[in-house]
Amino acid sequence: MSTWLWLIAAIIFVIIEALTLGLVTIWFAVGALAAFFVAWLGFSLQTQITFFIVSSFVLLYLTGPIARKYLKIGTTKTNVQALINELGIVREKIEQVKQGQIEVKGQFWAARASTDEDIEVDERVVVQKIEGNTLIVRKLLK
Repeated sequence: MSTWLWLIAAIIFVIIEALTLGLVTIWFAVGALAAFFVAWLGFSLQTQITFFIVSSFVLLYLTGPIARKYLKIGTTKTNVQALINELGIVREKIEQVKQGQIEVKGQFWAARASTDEDIEVDERVVVQKIEGNTLIVRKLLK
Protein backbone atom coordinates (compact mmCIF):
# COMPACT_ATOMS: atom_id res chain seq x y z
CA MET A 1 0.00 0.00 0.00
CA SER A 2 2.71 2.51 0.99
CA THR A 3 4.57 1.71 -2.23
CA TRP A 4 2.01 3.52 -4.36
CA LEU A 5 1.73 6.40 -1.90
CA TRP A 6 5.42 7.16 -2.45
CA LEU A 7 4.86 7.22 -6.20
CA ILE A 8 1.86 9.53 -5.78
CA ALA A 9 3.92 11.77 -3.46
CA ALA A 10 6.70 11.95 -6.08
CA ILE A 11 4.19 13.01 -8.74
CA ILE A 12 2.73 15.67 -6.43
CA PHE A 13 6.23 17.03 -5.67
CA VAL A 14 7.00 17.21 -9.41
CA ILE A 15 3.75 19.10 -10.03
CA ILE A 16 4.53 21.55 -7.21
CA GLU A 17 8.03 22.07 -8.62
CA ALA A 18 6.62 22.73 -12.08
CA LEU A 19 4.28 25.36 -10.65
CA THR A 20 6.83 27.13 -8.42
CA LEU A 21 10.20 26.63 -10.15
CA GLY A 22 11.96 27.06 -6.82
CA LEU A 23 14.25 24.01 -7.02
CA VAL A 24 13.18 22.71 -3.63
CA THR A 25 10.44 20.15 -4.10
CA ILE A 26 12.27 18.39 -6.93
CA TRP A 27 14.64 16.90 -4.34
CA PHE A 28 11.67 15.63 -2.33
CA ALA A 29 10.31 14.06 -5.52
CA VAL A 30 13.59 12.20 -5.97
CA GLY A 31 13.49 11.21 -2.27
CA ALA A 32 9.95 9.91 -2.71
CA LEU A 33 11.06 7.86 -5.72
CA ALA A 34 13.91 6.44 -3.65
CA ALA A 35 11.45 5.57 -0.86
CA PHE A 36 9.19 4.00 -3.54
CA PHE A 37 11.99 1.62 -4.52
CA VAL A 38 12.80 0.84 -0.88
CA ALA A 39 9.10 0.06 -0.31
CA TRP A 40 9.04 -2.05 -3.47
CA LEU A 41 11.93 -4.07 -2.05
CA GLY A 42 9.80 -4.78 1.04
CA PHE A 43 11.43 -2.67 3.73
CA SER A 44 9.41 -1.38 6.69
CA LEU A 45 7.52 1.92 6.67
CA GLN A 46 10.00 3.36 9.18
CA THR A 47 12.90 2.52 6.84
CA GLN A 48 11.02 4.05 3.90
CA ILE A 49 10.38 7.31 5.77
CA THR A 50 14.00 7.46 6.97
CA PHE A 51 15.25 6.83 3.45
CA PHE A 52 12.92 9.55 2.07
CA ILE A 53 14.05 12.15 4.61
CA VAL A 54 17.76 11.39 4.41
CA SER A 55 17.93 11.17 0.62
CA SER A 56 15.82 14.32 0.12
CA PHE A 57 17.87 16.48 2.47
CA VAL A 58 21.21 15.12 1.29
CA LEU A 59 20.26 15.90 -2.31
CA LEU A 60 18.93 19.32 -1.32
CA TYR A 61 22.08 20.16 0.62
CA LEU A 62 24.63 18.85 -1.90
CA THR A 63 23.08 19.68 -5.25
CA GLY A 64 20.73 22.61 -4.52
CA PRO A 65 23.40 25.34 -4.47
CA ILE A 66 25.06 23.92 -7.59
CA ALA A 67 21.77 23.75 -9.49
CA ARG A 68 20.83 27.32 -8.45
CA LYS A 69 24.23 28.60 -9.55
CA TYR A 70 24.15 27.04 -13.00
CA LEU A 71 20.44 27.52 -13.63
CA LYS A 72 20.60 31.14 -12.35
CA ILE A 73 17.43 30.75 -10.27
CA GLY A 74 16.31 34.08 -8.85
CA THR A 75 19.03 36.20 -10.48
CA THR A 76 17.17 37.73 -13.38
CA LYS A 77 16.57 41.41 -12.87
CA THR A 78 13.05 42.36 -13.78
CA ASN A 79 11.01 45.52 -13.98
CA VAL A 80 12.51 48.51 -12.21
CA GLN A 81 15.53 46.60 -10.80
CA ALA A 82 16.77 46.22 -14.38
CA LEU A 83 17.35 50.00 -14.47
CA ILE A 84 20.26 49.88 -12.02
CA ASN A 85 23.53 50.81 -13.81
CA GLU A 86 21.59 52.01 -16.87
CA LEU A 87 22.41 55.33 -18.50
CA GLY A 88 19.88 58.15 -18.60
CA ILE A 89 19.55 61.76 -19.71
CA VAL A 90 18.33 64.51 -17.39
CA ARG A 91 15.12 66.07 -18.76
CA GLU A 92 14.32 68.28 -15.74
CA LYS A 93 17.12 69.76 -13.62
CA ILE A 94 17.96 67.81 -10.48
CA GLU A 95 18.71 70.08 -7.53
CA GLN A 96 19.79 69.41 -3.95
CA VAL A 97 16.37 70.32 -2.55
CA LYS A 98 14.21 69.28 -5.51
CA GLN A 99 14.05 66.09 -7.47
CA GLY A 100 14.17 66.27 -11.23
CA GLN A 101 13.30 63.95 -14.05
CA ILE A 102 15.40 61.66 -16.23
CA GLU A 103 14.76 59.52 -19.27
CA VAL A 104 15.95 55.94 -19.20
CA LYS A 105 15.20 53.51 -22.02
CA GLY A 106 12.53 55.86 -23.37
CA GLN A 107 10.70 56.17 -20.05
CA PHE A 108 10.60 59.18 -17.75
CA TRP A 109 11.40 58.75 -14.06
CA ALA A 110 11.62 60.98 -11.01
CA ALA A 111 15.25 61.28 -9.98
CA ARG A 112 17.48 62.59 -7.20
CA ALA A 113 21.23 63.03 -7.18
CA SER A 114 23.29 60.71 -5.01
CA THR A 115 25.57 63.65 -4.16
CA ASP A 116 24.92 67.24 -3.13
CA GLU A 117 25.53 68.64 -6.60
CA ASP A 118 22.94 69.88 -9.08
CA ILE A 119 22.64 68.07 -12.40
CA GLU A 120 21.67 70.13 -15.43
CA VAL A 121 19.26 69.27 -18.25
CA ASP A 122 20.72 67.04 -21.02
CA GLU A 123 23.54 65.73 -18.81
CA ARG A 124 24.11 62.00 -18.87
CA VAL A 125 23.64 60.10 -15.61
CA VAL A 126 23.89 56.52 -14.39
CA VAL A 127 21.26 54.95 -12.12
CA GLN A 128 22.84 53.81 -8.84
CA LYS A 129 19.83 52.61 -6.87
CA ILE A 130 16.08 52.94 -6.51
CA GLU A 131 14.13 54.29 -3.55
CA GLY A 132 10.39 53.85 -3.97
CA ASN A 133 9.63 55.20 -7.43
CA THR A 134 12.59 57.58 -7.51
CA LEU A 135 15.88 56.73 -9.22
CA ILE A 136 19.03 57.80 -7.41
CA VAL A 137 21.59 58.89 -10.01
CA ARG A 138 25.08 60.29 -10.35
CA LYS A 139 26.66 62.29 -13.16
CA LEU A 140 28.37 60.19 -15.76
CA LEU A 141 32.07 60.98 -15.65
CA LYS A 142 33.30 62.44 -18.91
